[in-house]
Amino acid sequence: MKIFFSNKTAIALFVLPSLLLYSIVVAYPVFQTFYRSFFDWDGLGDAKFIEFQNFVMLASDPLLLTSLKNGIVFAAVLVIFQIGLGTILALVCADPKVKGRKILKTGYFIPVVLSVTVVCQLWIAMYDPSNGLINKIFHLIGSSYQQNWLTSPSVSIIALAVVNAWQYMGYQFSLLYAGVKSIPEQYFEAATIDGCSKWAAHRKITIPLMVETYKFCFIVAITGGIGAFAQMAIMTGGGPGTTNYTLTFMIYRYGFSENAYGYACAVSVLLVLISLAVTMVINRAFGSEKLA
Repeated sequence: MKIFFSNKTAIALFVLPSLLLYSIVVAYPVFQTFYRSFFDWDGLGDAKFIEFQNFVMLASDPLLLTSLKNGIVFAAVLVIFQIGLGTILALVCADPKVKGRKILKTGYFIPVVLSVTVVCQLWIAMYDPSNGLINKIFHLIGSSYQQNWLTSPSVSIIALAVVNAWQYMGYQFSLLYAGVKSIPEQYFEAATIDGCSKWAAHRKITIPLMVETYKFCFIVAITGGIGAFAQMAIMTGGGPGTTNYTLTFMIYRYGFSENAYGYACAVSVLLVLISLAVTMVINRAFGSEKLA
C-alpha cells in the first residue's frame, strides 16, 4: 500500500478521469457563469462588456430582497421539518423495541423516489381552498380556519416549503438514521448502567456524536432552501405576482423569459457565493473546536 501511494504517476492516472469530468461538468460552467456576469448578453448575439453594471442593477432589484427573504423562510422550514422531525423518526426507528420499523423506514423514503411533478400535483389538490384535504381537516375538527394556501402572499411560501420538506424528508431521515446506527451500543449500555434514561442518553451521547452528519444535513437543507425552484415553477409560477420568487426563479425569469443571460449569470454568481458562505459558516459552527 505504501508503494502504491508513493507512486505519484499511478495516483495521477487514477485521479485524472474524475478530475477531467469534474472540470467539464462543474468547474468550466461555473467559470463561464462568472465570466458572463460581466457582460450584457442575450445568449445568442455578441456580448458587450459592462464591468460590474449587472451587479449594480442586481443590488437595486426589488426582486432580490423578496428572493432572499423567501430563501431564508424556505430553508428554515426545511431545517425544522427535515432535520428536526427526521431526528425524532431516526431515533424511534433505531429503537429495537419499536415494531414495524422496516415498514416505517420504507414509508418515510417513498416520497423521495416520486417525481417532483407528481408530488406537486398531489399537494395542489390537498391545498385546494374549496375541496382540499387541508381545509377539510380544519372543518372536521370544528375550526372555522380556512386558507387559500397557494394564493396567499404571506402563507404560500411556507406551503411550498412544506411540499419540498415532505418529499425529501426521507433523504435526511436516511442520513440521520445511518448516523444513529453508527454509534457503538456500548455507549448506551454504559449510560443505562449509570441510570441514564433513553432520551437523556440520546441527548448526551447520540446527538453530540452525530456532528458530522448534522453538518452535512444542515448544508443540504439550507442551500436547498436558498436555491429552491421546482415547487414555485410547478405550483404557483412564482406568484401570486412575484411573492414566491427565489434566486433560482430569478435566474429562470431573466435567463429564459427576458433573454438577459448576462444579468441571470450575475444572479447565479450571487447564489453560488451565498451557498459557499453558508457552507463555510456551517463548517465553522460544527467544527470540533466548537464542540470540545
